[in-house]
Amino acid sequence: MPLQATKNEASGLADVIDRVLDKGLVINADICVSVAGVELLGIKIRAALASFETAARYGLEFPSGTNYEKAAWKEAQAGNKEMCPECSKKVPVEELLNQACPWCGWVSARVKRATVLAVEELLAQ
Repeated sequence: MPLQATKNEASGLADVIDRVLDKGLVINADICVSVAGVELLGIKIRAALASFETAARYGLEFPSGTNYEKAAWKEAQAGNKEMCPECSKKVPVEELLNQACPWCGWVSARVKRATVLAVEELLAQ
């Protein structure tokens, strides 16, 4: 059975940019101009577009002079973020498991269980 492309909800420019930065985009092109079998011009294009987090995950090189001591860079290298199951945004693991997703409000089973236990304890008093 061949794979079928499916279209989710309407995608806007923000969704496209978010996906490109999250997954990354690589352009790899070789252009050759030749006349009578003689190569006159050869162009090789290598370009990558990704967020710092994605680039760090895949080991892409950064320009010289990049300050690796910044907090955002260290956070990207730590990789302590998970994708929210509801909205698919990257959220720090501790926040996602112990509080809620700041983007959509999704609450983990751990937090729900703690809330139920706290309510039962209050009602028992």
